[in-house]
Amino acid sequence: MSAADATQGTHPALDRFLLALAARDTSEHTRRSYRATIAGYLSWLADRGTDWRTPARMDLRAYLGRLGATGARSSVGQRLAAIRSFHRWAAREGLAPGDPWGAIATPRLPRRLPRVLEVQQVEALLAAVDADIADVTRVDGVVPRAAIALRDRALVEVAYAAGLRISELAAADLGSLDLGRAQVTVVGKGRKERIGILGRPAVLALRAYLEDGRPVLAARSANSMLEPTAVFLNHRGGPLGVRGLRYRLDRLRRRAGLPLGVSPHTLRHSFATHLLDGGADLRVVQELLGHESLATTQIYTHVSPARLRAAYRDAHPRARSARESDPGAGSPSR
Repeated sequence: MSAADATQGTHPALDRFLLALAARDTSEHTRRSYRATIAGYLSWLADRGTDWRTPARMDLRAYLGRLGATGARSSVGQRLAAIRSFHRWAAREGLAPGDPWGAIATPRLPRRLPRVLEVQQVEALLAAVDADIADVTRVDGVVPRAAIALRDRALVEVAYAAGLRISELAAADLGSLDLGRAQVTVVGKGRKERIGILGRPAVLALRAYLEDGRPVLAARSANSMLEPTAVFLNHRGGPLGVRGLRYRLDRLRRRAGLPLGVSPHTLRHSFATHLLDGGADLRVVQELLGHESLATTQIYTHVSPARLRAAYRDAHPRARSARESDPGAGSPSR
């Protein structure tokens, strides 16, 4: 196999690996990223005259050094994860004697805590939408801003109420909504289906949008004979994609005066943290988020100040003694 073939992704083992990823319903973005990363790795090994099935420790350390010199720690970690996944798959399939990276120590990334909005900041985001609705002026020949404002209100309410990923918001269709039961059915990572719960504000916002906003946007569809099924539509009547969702939420962020770095995923982080602050069980939050592992959900216990304070008060001996000697010790000062 030539280095050129590896770069183009025509390596037989790589092609089989990508087919295995597709069979597991891995996203197209992930498969594209894995293809580029692993093809580059195989090409590098081929240039050194190294059999990819049995690279020496010296080869792997040299490749690790190359990655460290050319990429950020986060991208290095992502690339190594793809390469390790490929080698583990090859060993399971009997294409290689084992995982050569298993004995190589690789740098660990510090786990960054997710950014979380305060409840007042979420309300500021919604207030920015309300300002749009209040300032609406209808102009003939232009999509009424009222329809878009109603859509944006429903968008923020649903994202925060159900803790949805941005891809899940973009993919939501009318058949997935059950406003009578206040829920939305979404398909998350790994094509796993789950139920998102909608609070009363989200249901009211959706009803207003579906009755008074979405029909106006749907009428703008280029194909008037084909009714769009996506819940959230753009100003042309087509589905509002991931990029459009990011743009609208970033616009609202600026209007609300929220800091840079607040993204659609921040609403998901805030959803989980606020549930824990309110006393929700960690496994319930895991189910609502659609996390396969509880360990993934546990990061939110580190960003939930109310839960940390409660755990401290219940567990630390000095916190207990202070509370017992002074009943008002746990109360905020006035």
